Amino acid sequence: MHFLFYLSIFLFLFICFITCFIVLIQESKSLGLGASFGGDAGESLFGTSTAEVLKKITAYLALIFVIACVFLSLWTSALGRRQVKAGTAIEESAP
Repeated sequence: MHFLFYLSIFLFLFICFITCFIVLIQESKSLGLGASFGGDAGESLFGTSTAEVLKKITAYLALIFVIACVFLSLWTSALGRRQVKAGTAIEESAP
């Protein structure tokens, strides 16, 4: 059970890094990260129509990020409740 929890946290962090990278690659008013790869204001990093594709990818990744946040929050609170119940059961049976 803990393996799946840590695997999902790893995947969540991976989604976070990918989302940050995709956002930084997109064209902005002041050239963003695309300029560091040799692009100028008139050209895109990966071609001519990538602005729309990157917007869609960013939207999907943002949706996955929000769903993963809620899922991990609920899972973490459930794990905390189980540990509290296990801790109180041990304390009650001790005396």
